[in-house]
Amino acid sequence: MSNSEPVRAASGNPVVRPISAAEHVAFVHAQRSASFLQTPAWGRVKTEWRSESLGWFDDRRLVGAGLVLHRPVPRLDRFTLAYLPEGPVIDWTGEIGAWLDPLAAYLKEHGAFAIRLGPPVVTDTWSAAQVKEGIAGPDIRRLTDLPGQWRDPVGAQVSGRLSGAGWLPQSPEEGFGVGHPQFKYEIPLTGRTEDDVLRGMNQQWRRNIKKAAKAGVEVTVGEDLKAFHDLYVHTAERDRFTPRPLRYFETMFAELRAEDPERIRLYLARHQGDLVAAAVLIRVGVHAWYSYGASATEKREVRGSNACQWAMIRDSLAAGCDVYDLRGITPTLDADDPHVGLVQFKVGTGGQAVRYVGEWDLPLRPMIYRAFDLYMRRRAR
Repeated sequence: MSNSEPVRAASGNPVVRPISAAEHVAFVHAQRSASFLQTPAWGRVKTEWRSESLGWFDDRRLVGAGLVLHRPVPRLDRFTLAYLPEGPVIDWTGEIGAWLDPLAAYLKEHGAFAIRLGPPVVTDTWSAAQVKEGIAGPDIRRLTDLPGQWRDPVGAQVSGRLSGAGWLPQSPEEGFGVGHPQFKYEIPLTGRTEDDVLRGMNQQWRRNIKKAAKAGVEVTVGEDLKAFHDLYVHTAERDRFTPRPLRYFETMFAELRAEDPERIRLYLARHQGDLVAAAVLIRVGVHAWYSYGASATEKREVRGSNACQWAMIRDSLAAGCDVYDLRGITPTLDADDPHVGLVQFKVGTGGQAVRYVGEWDLPLRPMIYRAFDLYMRRRAR
């Protein structure tokens, strides 16, 4: 089968076939929002994967799109894991088999041994007050021990239908795995002013924002990726994580900006000429993401990181965003868990903890999938 030949599911279902990057970008721009991980530019950032854009067509009308990242199996290069991070961009509220069955047929025909996807669908949310109480409560260990402030019936429906169709949940107990996190922290912005958002923050956050302003911290949108990366490497050494190379960020900025000049921004916080914090903001439609951050060990008292965050939140409000996304958290609320510090930092912004459906795998060639799963488990040891 040629790459341009469509795969059709049962009569009346959408048809899946490759689309151009231009078609994909136009579709994303027509949506209120989509994950930046589901844009063609992201495929060009992830150079270790082969990428393709797929579209769902109802007759001749493009009604859905997905960025697929292909990773070959070690020693079996003709078979790939087909990964759709935080996607695809389809209607998740209806009969999802009509969307996913033709996707599976197309990808299996073109050499995929399994599909991994992460529906951008929420299942539960918890308020900042609930999370704070949970951390203080001696009997609460995880977010899921708390009653949800709000439960989305669509999320439960999607999870049930994926499970019933043979998809396998991949979200690990601690919330972080090889893919993207199931639990995130988000600040709703719809209908809110800067004062509203400030009032939603805890006293420490408001004090730190004021302290940065009083100390003369200046936050600018800049271009100095080398300065950001130097500070990011310093942060990685201090906080003991493996930093990405400068080239990765250069590629990210070049590719995302080529697709949309307003897609990505670098924020730099300086105090008396010294770079004290830096952060990367990405926006698609009405969704803004805090993507990367860095901070100096010296001059922490001037609160450059808080100043960066506040500048990005204000700009997201000015751009008409519905949500400011602080990205992943672990679901732990155990005060003795080292991960709880990150949760507490993000809870201070107000907002809410959000649980998504998580990532799911569909084995298309079970023997190869089992071998790949075994390989990944051994590599993780």
